Amino acid sequence: MSAAPTHPTVTEHGFEPVPGLPERLPDGETLLWQGRPGWRGLARGALHVRAIAAYFALVAGWQAASVATAGGNLFDMLAAAGVMMAIGAMPIAFLMAYAWMAARGAVYSITSRRVVMRVGVALPVTINLPFAMIDRAALSRRADGSGDLVLRLAGRQRASWIALWPHCRPWRVTRPEPMLRALPDAEAAAQILGRALAAAASMPVSPIAAAPRAAARAGAEAMA
Repeated sequence: MSAAPTHPTVTEHGFEPVPGLPERLPDGETLLWQGRPGWRGLARGALHVRAIAAYFALVAGWQAASVATAGGNLFDMLAAAGVMMAIGAMPIAFLMAYAWMAARGAVYSITSRRVVMRVGVALPVTINLPFAMIDRAALSRRADGSGDLVLRLAGRQRASWIALWPHCRPWRVTRPEPMLRALPDAEAAAQILGRALAAAASMPVSPIAAAPRAAARAGAEAMA
């Protein structure tokens, strides 16, 4: 891998000399951490599977109530609700399958000079984010210990929202914020990144901003 540029780069790749990296790291740069998102967390946080399931459950309940109001018996009510739940099961199954494939194909890497995100299902791409363009990193933790690590880019730097999705913060289309999603070891990744950023900037180490535990769920939902 060539020396870190000062702007985000996106490359397609086939062969990986190092898993998750399109090229070997240059002399003086070391790999500090690698991980990938948990597919269940990706399905909940990025693809909103729970919200979609709740929607179809409400519609199924409404269908059953409508049948009851029209004089239908219990069998008719269950049949109406069952049809709606079956309809809802199809997109939910598709989203869960996509979450599994997206998580399986993603590799997040932190080196001593950059963050590298290999993402994509059909056409994997590698997104190179040198430390010079990272303005801030924030950690949002969940009760189970997993969490999301959001990277805000400095100045006028831009990353491709299309290339990043779903590994980016929602509702930030014009100014995308790369996001290391659903990390099982989010706290460890945040500490490693914080130390690497501080070392690269020759500054004292300070902990990465983390959402308070009481507000972690709200923060995660706001970003998911």
